[in-house]
Amino acid sequence: MTAGPIYGLMAEFETPTELVEAAKGAYAAGYRKMDTYTPYPLEEAAEAIGAHHNRVSLVVLVGAMLGMIGGYTLEYWVSAISYPINVGGKPFHSWPAFIPVTFECAVLGACLAAVFGMLALNGLPQPYHPVFNSPNFVRASRDRFFLCIESQDPRFSPSDTRKLLESYKPEEITEVPY
Repeated sequence: MTAGPIYGLMAEFETPTELVEAAKGAYAAGYRKMDTYTPYPLEEAAEAIGAHHNRVSLVVLVGAMLGMIGGYTLEYWVSAISYPINVGGKPFHSWPAFIPVTFECAVLGACLAAVFGMLALNGLPQPYHPVFNSPNFVRASRDRFFLCIESQDPRFSPSDTRKLLESYKPEEITEVPY
């Protein structure tokens, strides 16, 4: 037990099956602020804690649309408003000539939005995280599977949450201090 505020309770499991079962049980019990830590990607664990909703695709779409609008507007402004030159009798607003630049600006906007959106939605860069305070967490990158239920969850109660986690028979349950 720690003396100060805690980040949450972390349960350590030996197999991925045990972790997924505990995560599904915690989700069914109403916990929503939790995370799993595994040595390799485990799609079942992500689905068990309800982390399948991803907003990166929406961010990329918005970035592509803004890039497209910006590219087309830039071409129009330069060719028809700021520096109109009549080349071969073509109209100043010759939209077929604007399409390649518009496409490239859409791709650039989508790429930039994907990178910065992913960083922002993941809360990165984050050089420190409280789970690193857990004594056995170093094994999360080798051979153990962890489920951490955060104390910010509305249903979190140290005693009730501990009882729930104990019902899944983990190797160990530790309090994670801030």
